[in-house]
Amino acid sequence: MAKAVEFWMDRSGTGDARLALIRIPVGLIFLTQGILKFTDPHMGVLRFVRIGFTHPSFTAHFVGGVEIVCGLMVLVGLWTRLASVPLLIVISTAIVTTKIPELHRRGQGFWFMVSDARTDFAMFCCLLFLIMVGSRGLARGTR
Repeated sequence: MAKAVEFWMDRSGTGDARLALIRIPVGLIFLTQGILKFTDPHMGVLRFVRIGFTHPSFTAHFVGGVEIVCGLMVLVGLWTRLASVPLLIVISTAIVTTKIPELHRRGQGFWFMVSDARTDFAMFCCLLFLIMVGSRGLARGTR
């Protein structure tokens, strides 16, 4: 049990400054997107209406709040693994609800979807990486 807590809370070892090259963009992107969900209706409530979510106002603000809190945690390296899980769910949902449907829209298709999804795919991979290594990096003996 203690190892599980240590894994998710990133308490072991000293931090690896090189991981900031992943944490900073991931944290800033989610933080700013979360803020936009509150400040710009086209990026928040209206976007969730267009996608077809029920209760779009609640959903936009809930997702925005998760993005702000977890984005800040990733940005500063606080419980990075734990904070990356909800963000992975958010980005996975975004891919499924906004990118996959592009495959079936007239005039779009596979290459349009691939181009449009590049940032989402990069964020998905970065979040998987952060879940695997946390904010501390690899142990000295495993490099």
